[in-house]
Amino acid sequence: MENNTSLQQQLLEAGVHFGHLRKKWNPKMLPYIFAEKKGIHIIDLNKTTEHLQEVAAILKQVARSGKKIMFVGTKKQAKEIVSDCAKKINMPYVTERWLGGMLTNFNTVRKSVKKMQSIDKMLGDGSAESLTKKERLQLQRDRDKMDKVLGGISQLGRVPAALFIIDIGHEHIALAEAKRLGITTFGMVDTNCDPNKVDFAIPSNDDATKSIAIITQYIT
Repeated sequence: MENNTSLQQQLLEAGVHFGHLRKKWNPKMLPYIFAEKKGIHIIDLNKTTEHLQEVAAILKQVARSGKKIMFVGTKKQAKEIVSDCAKKINMPYVTERWLGGMLTNFNTVRKSVKKMQSIDKMLGDGSAESLTKKERLQLQRDRDKMDKVLGGISQLGRVPAALFIIDIGHEHIALAEAKRLGITTFGMVDTNCDPNKVDFAIPSNDDATKSIAIITQYIT
């Protein structure tokens, strides 16, 4: 693990310290705000470094114990980073849209995943050959539509042990479902959000691609 100075320098270069305009701030972020510059809140990178290292250590333990961490980032600038990082460590992810009930109604979601897998089997083993060309095309379309939303969780057999969220305000439905089920939550929290809504907050810019990338890559 790099020393704190080197890590802080990288966070600085990635713009992790840039918060939102003061008028958009959440007062509960006050302990993590270093200063205000031209009406924009600047996040204290000492705090970010401390929280980032703590989260990385905890998530490493979760992964080592064989449990699953679900990565959630459906914002345009987070999608590719989240899916790449999650795939790298063989963890489930959601980058398209959060289906209501993805956690709280997990059994129903699993049925949809199984349906998608049975279509894959049909298309792969030739049993779809008995269908008309139009029916096969429709089957492929249905499968692709399901894969877009459920592809990242297709190997998830049970609800995950933890959720890592990019922008807890944007992903409030996912966060609420996790809280309801007692799933441990981790998240990038910008100056416009309430850090108390997650179990482990990383005070950081959750809008810039570089910031999302450095934080997500560090913990994976």
